[in-house]
Amino acid sequence: MTLAGRGVVITRPRELASAFARLIEARGGHAFVFPTIAIEPLPVPAALAHLGDYDWVIFVSPSAVRVARRGGGEWPPRRAAAVGSGTRRELEAAGVASVVAPATGADSEALLAMAQMQDVTGKRVLIVRGDEGRALLGDTLAARGARVQYAACYRRVRPAGDCATLEKAWREGQIHAITFLSAQALDNFIAMGGDTLAPALPLVVPHERIAVHARELGAREVLVAGGGDEQMLERLVAYFS
Repeated sequence: MTLAGRGVVITRPRELASAFARLIEARGGHAFVFPTIAIEPLPVPAALAHLGDYDWVIFVSPSAVRVARRGGGEWPPRRAAAVGSGTRRELEAAGVASVVAPATGADSEALLAMAQMQDVTGKRVLIVRGDEGRALLGDTLAARGARVQYAACYRRVRPAGDCATLEKAWREGQIHAITFLSAQALDNFIAMGGDTLAPALPLVVPHERIAVHARELGAREVLVAGGGDEQMLERLVAYFS
């Protein structure tokens, strides 16, 4: 089964889009890379220079890994965990030998359900993330007795630009689906002029909570795929087959 003749829009940050684009094109599809989120590094938090002080260092995204590595602090952490397979692969590529990450799911709930995250009483936990994010992970670990600290090392912003070129390609029959990894990516897409495209095309998302948000914004068809690139790819292939 292939994606021959299908165009798929990738809205993730440009530096994180190339691997997924290659997967789409290896299946015969055409990837339209249209970032609706850009990553802006923040001043390096002091905690990143002392990762060895923590029992667990949790990275919430591939961007968290990349920005933390560029900060030049202590590396690697003694025990690292990742919210999802994409973040796990980024950590492994950065030299972290053993990463705790959920086999299925790519969210805080999936990581919190793992056995390693249950008995954390008295453990020092550093969560490396952007300047905004869900409180569930830190709040739950704190409720389980962990001493939680955050290292906000980047912010996610909306890039300049609009969807005019994408809309033209869609009207010419070149675009058949759009992928989103977060509600913010979808919100930015609509703010950049995608309010015609989003309701008209199938939207592929990793979580049901993002699907709910998409439907609230008027999306007619939302496919929940799971958090990994392979899961998203296979959901697209199955849909178009």
